[in-house]
Amino acid sequence: MKKALIAFLFLGLLGLGYWRWQSQQKPATQVASNPSAPAAATAPKAPIKGIASTLDEPAAVMPPATYAYKDNIVEVELSEYAGYAGLIYANGGLEPNENSYFFKTHGFKLKIALSESENWSPLNSGRLAVTATTADVLAVYANQMQVVVPVQTSYSRGADSIVVRESIKRINDLKGKILVASQFAESEFFLRYLAQEANLPVYNLQEREKPKSDGVNLHYADDPFIAGDVFAANLDEYAGFVGWEPKVSEVVEQAHGKAHVLVDNRNLLIIADVLMVNKGFAAQHPEVVKGLVDGTLYGNDVVRTDPTKAFAVLKKAFKWDEADSKANLAKVHLSNHPENLAFFGGAADAAGSFSSIYQTSLYAYANFVKHNVGPDRFINTQPLEAVKDHYTKQVANIEPIRTTQNAGIEGSPLLSRNVRFLFEPNSYQLAESAQNSKYYVDIKRLLDVSPGSTVLLRGHVDNGQVEDFRKKGGDALVRRMGLSAVQLSRDRANAVKSKLMKDYGIGAERIEIVGRGWDEPVGTSDENRRVEVYWFTVE
Repeated sequence: MKKALIAFLFLGLLGLGYWRWQSQQKPATQVASNPSAPAAATAPKAPIKGIASTLDEPAAVMPPATYAYKDNIVEVELSEYAGYAGLIYANGGLEPNENSYFFKTHGFKLKIALSESENWSPLNSGRLAVTATTADVLAVYANQMQVVVPVQTSYSRGADSIVVRESIKRINDLKGKILVASQFAESEFFLRYLAQEANLPVYNLQEREKPKSDGVNLHYADDPFIAGDVFAANLDEYAGFVGWEPKVSEVVEQAHGKAHVLVDNRNLLIIADVLMVNKGFAAQHPEVVKGLVDGTLYGNDVVRTDPTKAFAVLKKAFKWDEADSKANLAKVHLSNHPENLAFFGGAADAAGSFSSIYQTSLYAYANFVKHNVGPDRFINTQPLEAVKDHYTKQVANIEPIRTTQNAGIEGSPLLSRNVRFLFEPNSYQLAESAQNSKYYVDIKRLLDVSPGSTVLLRGHVDNGQVEDFRKKGGDALVRRMGLSAVQLSRDRANAVKSKLMKDYGIGAERIEIVGRGWDEPVGTSDENRRVEVYWFTVE
């Protein structure tokens, strides 16, 4: 009986405790269900998988030391890329061997390792003799590097691309949008270069930072392949990504019409691949550097003349079948001897030259590169001069790659920019000014860097007097003066064309003109007096 009473009391206390607990929960439940109650704060968005932190400067490189040459073997590190096909062909593969061109002609062997990792520190610190990079990326790390650049292996011609949502049709449409890139990679420079030509600033954002409305905004991934995956998984978040094949084709295919290639670099000579040699080693063994240059040019000539001769060695080195080799070799231009001389000999304003790409990169990365150094520090053309007698029959020949017909005169350009050329008052006579001279050079550079490209010059005049004309003579006077405005705007565009042809050697077939009068105002009187430059690349 006592046990039953104790059990009853225990259950009663348990029930009382449960009732009091329930009473404490009711207010929270009632508040949550009350429509007039204030809403809870919105939870922050979850981090986007694959996005990395934005760096304030390039990674530190190990201090310089001289590479130790052992057993007559030179250690080289390259990535899996068709632009090095000539070098690999001349070596007969990746492993050191006595049947290679390098050994038979110059008495040394190459041991080539493949890596997709950054190899700045191993080269600089003497653990590696030779590696490859692009002229734009070298500019970013230049102040830390003790290397020489004796040869250009190739131009990328279609390997790098900007992929965007379907609605985006030109570079200018990226204004205010966010794209994904790999920081300090050549594909990022490709975007920065085009944004720069469209007068769009580029902003580096940390994740969830609000994008700037007046320029192109970037988030970063650890490499271009991850950048493609991030874009593909977040099409609503990002306007596009910059990367290279085969990720580009994969992303476009999987997007099922929601994304397309805005532009690739098949006809833009701004991604130039070069070999870098450890500086101390190059100084001690100039004959090896000469042999390295000669073997690269020899291999380039063979593969450029008959790409099928490289298929077997590329299959062995990269595991590419014939279809892979053919497709990848079609996306590079293997440089010959006279093209190398032009590449290294060109001044900073010679589009497509080492100095031009290098300086453009310094400008594009001005906020990141501290204590920058000039391109001449790295150029060493003595080996090219030493082997010139081997290549006397070669000629420079870089032709545009065409896949479609060019756009019509008012079709879709790759990019456009407003340029305010200075004219004498109420005239189409160009003023003599430093500002005008700069714009002539800018237009010439666009045409030089892209074989086969054209520009459309669209002349405009101010519409500030339209209402005065209407008051004085009604719509009839407005129409008559409007025709005069069209003619003046056309004459001004034609004056620019004539100047470019006469003083800058640009062919008439590469410049189109049109006069738009005052029909397309953009702002103030000064802003309306302009010549738009539309740049059409070959597709």
